[in-house]
Amino acid sequence: MTTQRKPRGPYRKGVRRREQILDTALEVFAGRGDAPLQEIADRVGLSQAGVLHYFGSREELLLAVLRRRDTLDLAACEGSDGPGEAVARTVRHNMDQPGLVRLFVALSAAATDPSHPAHGFFADRYRDLTATIVRGFESGRRSGAVRDDEDAEHMARLLLAVSDGLQLQWLLDPSLDMAALVETFDRLCAPPNDG
Repeated sequence: MTTQRKPRGPYRKGVRRREQILDTALEVFAGRGDAPLQEIADRVGLSQAGVLHYFGSREELLLAVLRRRDTLDLAACEGSDGPGEAVARTVRHNMDQPGLVRLFVALSAAATDPSHPAHGFFADRYRDLTATIVRGFESGRRSGAVRDDEDAEHMARLLLAVSDGLQLQWLLDPSLDMAALVETFDRLCAPPNDG
C-alpha cells in the first residue's frame, strides 16, 4: 500500500505561501474585481515579481482565483434539490462578491478568443457544468420534479445562459434580484401543472 506523503520543508512552505497569495487575491478581487497586482503583493509582503513567481503570470493568478471561486460556489450549493436551486444558491453567494462577478464576466468575454490563456479553462468549465446540470435534470425527471418534454442539455445550457446573462445585467443594475430570476427559470423547468 502506497501512502501519500505530505509536502515537507521548502516545498510545503511554498504551497502555503501560494495559498496565502491566492486567499488574499480572492479577498481583494471579491471587493473590487480590478485589483492591481501591487495591492496583492503589498498585502502578502512580496514584490509583484514575487507574487508571479508562484503563479507564472497575472492570467494564471486570475484563473486560480476563478477556480477557487468555483470551489467555494460548489460548497455554497451543496444539498440543493436540483440544478436550478443550486444555481440560485450560487448566484446568492456571488451577489456578496461583486468584484469576483466582474472578474468572471470580463475574463469569460476575453476568453472567447481561442488564443487567450483562459480559453481552455472556460471551455472546460462550460462543458463540465453542462454535464453536471444535465445529470441533475435527468435525476429530477426520474423523480417527477423536472419536465420531460424538453431536451435536458438545452435546458442546462439555457440555465447557464440565464445565470451568466443575469450577472452582466446585475453589474449594470445591482438592484436586480438575480437569484429570484434564476428561481423563475427553475419553475419553468418543472412539469406543467395539469390540475
